Amino acid sequence: MRHTAKITTAALAAGALTLGLTACGSDKDSGSDADGPLVVAASPTPHAEILGYVKDHLAKKAGLDLEVKEFTDYVTPNTATEDGSVGANYFQNQPYLDDFNKKNGTHIVPVVTVHLEPLGLYSHKVKNADDLKSGATVAVPNDSVNEARALKLLAAHKIITLKDGVGNDATPSDIAKNPKNLTFKELEAAQTPRSLDDVDAAVVNGNYAIEADLKPAKDALVLESAKNNPYGNFLAVKEGEQDDPRVKKLARLLTSAEVKKFIQDRYDGSVIASF
Repeated sequence: MRHTAKITTAALAAGALTLGLTACGSDKDSGSDADGPLVVAASPTPHAEILGYVKDHLAKKAGLDLEVKEFTDYVTPNTATEDGSVGANYFQNQPYLDDFNKKNGTHIVPVVTVHLEPLGLYSHKVKNADDLKSGATVAVPNDSVNEARALKLLAAHKIITLKDGVGNDATPSDIAKNPKNLTFKELEAAQTPRSLDDVDAAVVNGNYAIEADLKPAKDALVLESAKNNPYGNFLAVKEGEQDDPRVKKLARLLTSAEVKKFIQDRYDGSVIASF
């Protein structure tokens, strides 16, 4: 039986970044104690589930004492890693991390890429993206990287057209053509699947889609391609901790044949191993 501690988005609401730095309370510096367990912050699905498989089936034989802490937001795992409350995190991709480090002065670095969660467009009201009516409302994540990623997904499927040269900070103001006159509702990423009864469609991150019992490979109206995709999710640590023996062990286990098979069997194409 794996043991996890959940930290909810309520921790973020009350104090934003400052509270994020203290969200782990009495665990301060436990994650960076080389003689103790490696504490890893992770999103519940699929990250904590994958770590749970490693903990239950692979860690003991490898001599790794692994503890998993679940977070439901995209800020606290990085701030907790930065201040040493946890020793590593597993939830994010490179464009998001680059943006986060730049905006928050943090020093988080990737260790090894493990999987991709394809971003998808979902709807409770239409069964095909072409059926979206003029003036339809589409929810998108409100953090800069995932919002740009959502808009690029829609552009790749010719639902909108973005201005030339748009990068990872694209917003609806960067839309050049919007033939359906779509209205975009910007929400915290975790809220997008919950908005499906209130909007015509929503672009949802793969982990939140799975948590909402959506099956990206089957339910998405349009889905990101895995080919040459820069949004693979990785194990990350504070700069300087890459050589921690516990981190190296976990990196090796997360990219093992056993974990690849677990991902394939459990997620059936909704999560794709990237190694």
